[in-house]
Amino acid sequence: MSSSKQHPEYQYLDLLKDIMENGVQKKDHNSGMGLTSVFGRQLRFDLSQGFPLLTTRKIYWKGILHELYWFLSGQSNIKYLVDNDVHIWDDYPYKIYNKKVAENNLPELAKKEFIEKIKTDEKFAKEHGELPFIYGQMWRSWPARDGRKIDQLAWIVDTIKNFPDRKHTVLSVWNPEHLYSMALPGQALSFPLCHIFFHFNVSGDRLSCQLYQRSADIFLGVPFNIGSYALLTILIARLTGYKPGDFVHTFGDVHIYNNHLNSVNEQITREPQPFPTVKLDPKITDLNSIKPEYIALENYNPHPTLYGDLTIAGGFNEKDRKKFYPK
Repeated sequence: MSSSKQHPEYQYLDLLKDIMENGVQKKDHNSGMGLTSVFGRQLRFDLSQGFPLLTTRKIYWKGILHELYWFLSGQSNIKYLVDNDVHIWDDYPYKIYNKKVAENNLPELAKKEFIEKIKTDEKFAKEHGELPFIYGQMWRSWPARDGRKIDQLAWIVDTIKNFPDRKHTVLSVWNPEHLYSMALPGQALSFPLCHIFFHFNVSGDRLSCQLYQRSADIFLGVPFNIGSYALLTILIARLTGYKPGDFVHTFGDVHIYNNHLNSVNEQITREPQPFPTVKLDPKITDLNSIKPEYIALENYNPHPTLYGDLTIAGGFNEKDRKKFYPK
């Protein structure tokens, strides 16, 4: 019997080993950081068997909870996260601000100073804390060309409730109008969209979700993504009257950054612990009633934290626009 049959977390540990044994060497084009990469892999977690928050290292539950609420509430400004002491998105608006320093004669700020101004200065936060066309905005208010704001997630909930046998409950954030050299000059996102679409499916009394993640930092990001989308599946199951089914995580390019290798080598020696559970307050009855304080994580007993620096990957440089907009 393979290790993946013993505990669901072995799927993840086996993928770490797969990447190290079979991956090819690449470099992130933005940071220059080396990485080892494979393409086209998949993990599957039966949510009736526990909440798949990985246990071979402690995962940042508070960050998962507040970031998912940030998405679900359609927000695109990091101030909510900063106010709740969640700093996983700090680097991207700070990177944008630093580009504006020379262009617009803005004062230079250390990152700590920038984040403090986001927290304490409403006007500054409104101007410099925005990440336009980020996940939450695209989930809840996709900008249609006729001026409408399309609430994809509300449509999905309604469709699952009323037409459970239909197969088109897909939510996408991949909009070429704002991506790379397909965008108009000056309108391309300067941060990457990695988990780009997900698909719900009803089978009997169970609701399952499959996520496609085009680019995946397996050590630092993927455990976070597993927890986030597993929780999303549980929440949408609650709102639509189904039991949570499977969370299926499908990857495009999945990789280990070179500066994470020591931590990865430690993690694969650890034995998984029983998965925790998630408890939802009965007050959660629709999308607008979801609050972080109504969601509780129970019986989480992981191994100690393992650390890895975030690689500020991806983004787009306007000088690379030659093919689509040579002028």
